[in-house]
Amino acid sequence: MTRLAVEALRYLLYTEWLMRLRGLPALKDSLNRSQSRNHNHSRFATEQICRAVDVACVLYFKRVLCLQRSAATAMLLRLHGFPAELVIGVQIIPFRSHAWVELNRRVINDKPYMPELYREMERC
Repeated sequence: MTRLAVEALRYLLYTEWLMRLRGLPALKDSLNRSQSRNHNHSRFATEQICRAVDVACVLYFKRVLCLQRSAATAMLLRLHGFPAELVIGVQIIPFRSHAWVELNRRVINDKPYMPELYREMERC
């Protein structure tokens, strides 16, 4: 397993711990504190980071839902210098919610048409 996938596993554990013990406000606070660094991007491409999170989700000890996956992805991207944003959207009929990550208003960890299916409710 690569170092990047191990980092992704750590972020999945961290986001689960935050959501379970402290709730969504704590997760949002943590995302807001993890602003991207103002230096050159890391040696990893965004695609490599997203792929590492996907691998970590497969290896995780339980099913990873979209909010946990996207929060971990956004934090890891920010750690590596990318100004990623977590987006939470809803669909009214039938009611559904979904989370994904955008970079420069472009979906990078999900299907590109997610903003067309879900109305944006939160961005952090």
